[in-house]
Amino acid sequence: MTKKEVQLDSKGFRKFGMRDKVAYALGDFGCNMSFALKGTVQTFWLVFMTMETGLLSGLLLLVQAWDAINDPLIGGLIDNDKRNYKMGKFKTYIFIGACGLLVAGAAVFLPFPNASVVVKAILFVLGYLVWDACYTVANVPYGSMLSLITEDTGERAQLSTWRSIGSMFGNIVPMVILPMIIWQKVTYDGTTDFLNRIEIPEGFDKSQFLTNPETGLAYKIGDEVLSPATGKQVEILLGERVFFAALIMGIFGFIAFMIMIKITTIRADENTVKTNEKGEKINIISSFGKFMKNRPAVGATVAAMGMFLGMQSASTANTIMFATYFNNAGMSGVVTAIGFLPMVIFIPFIKPLVNKFGKKEISVVGSIVTLVGACIMMIFPTVDNTDTALLVYLVGLVFFGIGMGVYTCVSWAMMSDAIEYNEWKFGTREEGTVYSLHSFFRKLAQGVGPSIVLLIMGALGYVSELGTIGQSFQTAKNMCWLVAGLYLFSAVLQFIGIALIYNLNKKTVDTMNAELGAKRASAKAEIAE
Repeated sequence: MTKKEVQLDSKGFRKFGMRDKVAYALGDFGCNMSFALKGTVQTFWLVFMTMETGLLSGLLLLVQAWDAINDPLIGGLIDNDKRNYKMGKFKTYIFIGACGLLVAGAAVFLPFPNASVVVKAILFVLGYLVWDACYTVANVPYGSMLSLITEDTGERAQLSTWRSIGSMFGNIVPMVILPMIIWQKVTYDGTTDFLNRIEIPEGFDKSQFLTNPETGLAYKIGDEVLSPATGKQVEILLGERVFFAALIMGIFGFIAFMIMIKITTIRADENTVKTNEKGEKINIISSFGKFMKNRPAVGATVAAMGMFLGMQSASTANTIMFATYFNNAGMSGVVTAIGFLPMVIFIPFIKPLVNKFGKKEISVVGSIVTLVGACIMMIFPTVDNTDTALLVYLVGLVFFGIGMGVYTCVSWAMMSDAIEYNEWKFGTREEGTVYSLHSFFRKLAQGVGPSIVLLIMGALGYVSELGTIGQSFQTAKNMCWLVAGLYLFSAVLQFIGIALIYNLNKKTVDTMNAELGAKRASAKAEIAE
């Protein structure tokens, strides 16, 4: 049996195909095996480590500020690195970051709930910085690599879609499985041993957890242990399991990265990609100024910030809401996943839709659907019956997920067009720097958003020392309003970024690509002469 002949393109590289798309998807799957833990960080330190909301908010803002600054530094380092690597520059940086992420994801989940406040603060900051450094080294070159795998705009859109697929599965797997593993409902076992697993909130005593608060009768074996504050079953977070789950996710992420590195084809010479016309070193301040003038980059960034400031920042409040109001934190991930799975329906249609209508055009429609979903979600806190409220919440989440999914599938291709726009308008490509400045603002939103949400949670009555057991019913209800409001904020900002700021419609992209193609062809002709 003869080996199938490899089809080559005009430059002698293996033709772009499914192998490239799967490989690139695996890269974001690897990234999200670590990134997906981000939503659990606040919950772990808030519920299991019982860190006060104000302190956690301040520490989170501190580490995320460094996180945001770190990205442009790494991007500039990659752009200015002209050394020859056996695997190639981008793959080498990804490999180094992937090795670190094997264990770094667990560094921020060291389970010492009885440590002093100072020790807890030190553990949080050091663990987060270690994780962040490794993640940035892997993620920045991975994101920049999209424009080096292919120069064709349609193929880049496909890579963006497949990146979204990798991201989706990288998020859904831990989103669904992790809450089931780390949350446990408490039942009476006939002894008082179970009380050792419950962090008795201040103002309560152990005897209150031995009798049913609704009937006043002593529990029988197998009975649900109810919270004296809300009358709902006690649910506890198993912090030690979070640490080991993070280690396992690190292994899966490393395997995905290694496969991506092995089978990805880079079709542009990394060491000859100009960061500016004269081949000078990048001036970060100048690049920042150009980025702010790069309207499509700013629009795409505003939309991404909206996603993180709203939807991602809601993750902790969402978990607390399910634990205190819907009485099922373990199922919170399943419900969220159900809401976002409809985006899978649109994946096969993204390429023809992009080719016919354009990336901006279909993203605007998606943002409108997202707004509709967010408005529906604003209704569920007004519903008294929790089962009906959950149904309304889920319907809104499905609409929200469809709209957000359409945008997510082309978001990275839109950033690739923004990089081309930078060259078109300013004569410089600066892949690493443009992408890392985009990432800077994304990560700034990731830091500011959760920090503000933690403060709002405190203002709405959430008291860390009470865990999820001792919160009042009104506090639980307030979490519902907070989650709904955050999703609405996310939808509005996404619409502003895509519909009102981002200016690369299909016609403009075609013109830009034609002019850049002519310019590059002319430059090659001059070199040949």
